[in-house]
Amino acid sequence: MTLEIIGFPRSNFVRTVRMVAEEKGVSYEHLAELPHSDLVKSLHPMGQIPAMRHDGLELFESMAIARYIDTVFDGPSMVPAEPKEEAKIIQWASFAQTTADRLILRQYVVQYMFNKDKDGNVIRDEIDKAIKGFPKMFRILNEAVSSGYFGSDEFSMADCFLMPILNSGQNFPEGKEALESSEHLKKYFDTLSQRPCFANTAP
Repeated sequence: MTLEIIGFPRSNFVRTVRMVAEEKGVSYEHLAELPHSDLVKSLHPMGQIPAMRHDGLELFESMAIARYIDTVFDGPSMVPAEPKEEAKIIQWASFAQTTADRLILRQYVVQYMFNKDKDGNVIRDEIDKAIKGFPKMFRILNEAVSSGYFGSDEFSMADCFLMPILNSGQNFPEGKEALESSEHLKKYFDTLSQRPCFANTAP
């Protein structure tokens, strides 16, 4: 049975699992479903994306899906086999999935996109709170990618989690400024933006 990745293409986590599949050379079908669609609600108890179907297995949560794809299919491993190196990659992937996503996506990008008054003007309350956390967050990320990859010396699953978040953040002024003023992070983003797994999954 063909691997099915289910979820709206602009979702950073949908893009993450698609990047993992692309990087491994896995053939898959992308079903561009919105959160809370009938199909998504049948696969995720909270109606969230991404979800996955493959060979009789239904799965949700981006980390679980990414690890499944990496484990089951042939292609370059996205997580090192050595336990200490593996732990580091999962650490940084989890940091992106939780802490970076919460600040840059949920508290910043989403507010620009959806928190507007009746005249369509952006309500900045939450944005202004979020950008207070940018200096620390971008210092952490800048240092973590100083080797050229996120917490590693080679491309890994952690990069698949971070790149879509950075891509969304740099679409708005404070996020763009924070990225461009972070030397290592800017070089990292510009370089990995050319990688086929990233280019092929652009919304």
